[in-house]
Amino acid sequence: MKLAEALQERADLNRKIQQLEDRLENNVLVQEGETTAEDPAELLAELDEAVDRLRELMERINRTNCAAARDGRTITAMIAERDALHTQIQVYRNVLSTASQTARRATRSEIKILSAVDVRALQKKADGLAKRLRQTDNHIQELNWSTELQ
Repeated sequence: MKLAEALQERADLNRKIQQLEDRLENNVLVQEGETTAEDPAELLAELDEAVDRLRELMERINRTNCAAARDGRTITAMIAERDALHTQIQVYRNVLSTASQTARRATRSEIKILSAVDVRALQKKADGLAKRLRQTDNHIQELNWSTELQ
């Protein structure tokens, strides 16, 4: 099984667990003399099985991420870089949004508001970071599809 396939299965399991939780919540209470639409014991057994499989997959994915590397960098290191870049880009975009606002004055006597940063330079830096993020994500995806799950 390729790492990417395991990641897809992990996502499916997370969705299944959420759905099982919803189904359980809808079937744990019943009016006296009535029966539930689904057997909570069966749902709990299915939940336990899904969680056990999820734990196993997560362990194997983490082991694989720590071992698989490209150009001397593990997938784990690339994921950390991707997450950090995403955070940095989000802050830059928020700052750019604020710095790019132009204040309109009704009269010349009103206070003029100016940007305290070089918006053009900041935008160029944010674009460079976004490019680096795309490249890092592409490297991760490439490794996901070429690496066997441990």
